[in-house]
Amino acid sequence: MTKSGPSKDLSLLRLGLGTLSLVVVLTMAGGWALPVVFFSILLIIALHELGHFATAKWTGMRVNSFFVGFGPTLWSWQRGETTYGVKALPLGGFVKIVGMTSVEEVSDVDEARSFRSATFPRRVLVASAGSLVHLILAVALAVSSLMIFGAADTSHVAVAGFNSWDGMARNAAQQAGLEIGDVVVQLDGKVISTPTQLATVIHARAGRNISIVIERHGRRIALHAMPVDGRAIRTGGTWLEAPTNPTAVGYLGIGLEYPTIHDGLFSGVNHGVREVGSLATSSVASLWHRLSPSGLGNLFDQVTNAKLAVSPAQQNSRPESVVGIVRLAVQGAQSGSENLLYILMALNVFVGVINMLPLLPLDGGHVAIACYERLRSRRGSRYRADIAKMTPVIYAFMGVLAFLFACSLYLDLAHPIANPFH
Repeated sequence: MTKSGPSKDLSLLRLGLGTLSLVVVLTMAGGWALPVVFFSILLIIALHELGHFATAKWTGMRVNSFFVGFGPTLWSWQRGETTYGVKALPLGGFVKIVGMTSVEEVSDVDEARSFRSATFPRRVLVASAGSLVHLILAVALAVSSLMIFGAADTSHVAVAGFNSWDGMARNAAQQAGLEIGDVVVQLDGKVISTPTQLATVIHARAGRNISIVIERHGRRIALHAMPVDGRAIRTGGTWLEAPTNPTAVGYLGIGLEYPTIHDGLFSGVNHGVREVGSLATSSVASLWHRLSPSGLGNLFDQVTNAKLAVSPAQQNSRPESVVGIVRLAVQGAQSGSENLLYILMALNVFVGVINMLPLLPLDGGHVAIACYERLRSRRGSRYRADIAKMTPVIYAFMGVLAFLFACSLYLDLAHPIANPFH
């Protein structure tokens, strides 16, 4: 039954006031970046559930409810057989599909439309839809970042700036006509693709004229420069090379960087898919390590040893709780939108991967059961796994997840990971 007008308006008002209050509190606690990160993560959760909801509806399953959040209901609306709504605690979301397991009681009327009665491909699709949404979001974020902010081209070297030399208005590079942003293509006929290659050639050419091919605004330009012996140059009162050094070392006086390239839509999709695929592969390896006895043991050692917990090597490899992820995302947003996009992309990939672990209550557990039942079924006879027999395994797995969550939460609160963007 749909809510009456006044009651529905009151629910909407309660939802609006609750959202506004949350935005104010988050902004006061962490500035503009915190509500942006919080609602971005909440949107990701909602889209995950939307993936399950949309595929379940499309395949003819009965969906009783679709909610964002947990706890008391702030707003709800029923349309047809499904109740939609928002709850007070924005800590997740859920979609209630009839008959997700063999032990759930389902009426005879709804049995034909239950998850467990659906065909194998439909069950796999619906159960995997959340993780598929995460991968699609990750690719979309990667493509957006590549198109808007670009990425470093590690196969080329560009001029990032010029070093000042004492007593000289312009250094050797500036005298040669180099400009910030120029991409160095060749030095004396040698193709340059790394800063090390460039430095090696220049250091060996002190006092000798060299040819430089650069690319500027899409055009190739030939220049000439003469590296200066570092034993004769001071910057800020310090010699570039000690005067007692028996070997001359050439310098042009340039700072180097990898140039930024911006992808178009099609190249962006290609590179985005490859980046997400690479990140997914590394996420699987990381997850395998973190859930291993050695990984869990190392995590416990950090909880009991403060010195170990603040070690940069340990912090760089330890798992983060929701608190740590939000903190990292806020720090990334404050340092640049491209960093926030990357963190959200990585979050989508990792959540998509961990969600497909073949154990209940994760979505991968439903996929594993569907595959197992398909293998055990025979023509005209459908096998149904007894979920009750899996209860000890489910509890054990949930215990491991609870341990992982508790330890990572404690470490994120007691020994926060240093801001990587400083």
